[in-house]
Amino acid sequence: MVDITQKAITLRTAIAQAVVKVSKQATIDAINNKTVPKGDVFAMSKAAGLLGVKKTPDLLPDCHPLPIEYTDISYQINGLEITIIITVKTNYKTGVEVEAMHGASIVALNMYDMLKPIDKSIEIHHIRLLKKTGGKSDITNA
Repeated sequence: MVDITQKAITLRTAIAQAVVKVSKQATIDAINNKTVPKGDVFAMSKAAGLLGVKKTPDLLPDCHPLPIEYTDISYQINGLEITIIITVKTNYKTGVEVEAMHGASIVALNMYDMLKPIDKSIEIHHIRLLKKTGGKSDITNA
């Protein structure tokens, strides 16, 4: 683990995305109508994503445990693609990029798991960092 003892505490923000692509409009309709057999896809996936953000240091050995002070998970449907956007914030010595990308990944995997009984051709794409602020470098990839 990298030594962060000399780093200053600053507001750290990261925005990440993942894209879930389904194969048919009926899958999107089932999500919107809350008729997916496993339950409310957006609500369950949000809960999974929150856990994913919080549990990142439990699964990735070089990630520091840090206080997650804010997480937002939103969805945008465009045709057969669902874009997941996650924003994570903390006041700490290290950034939250990996936590945001891990959360986006977990949301996408949960959606896959919930939707696989009704759609056998789901794909997960574009897990990436869109923006990072705080610390010594800011990054915008959007």
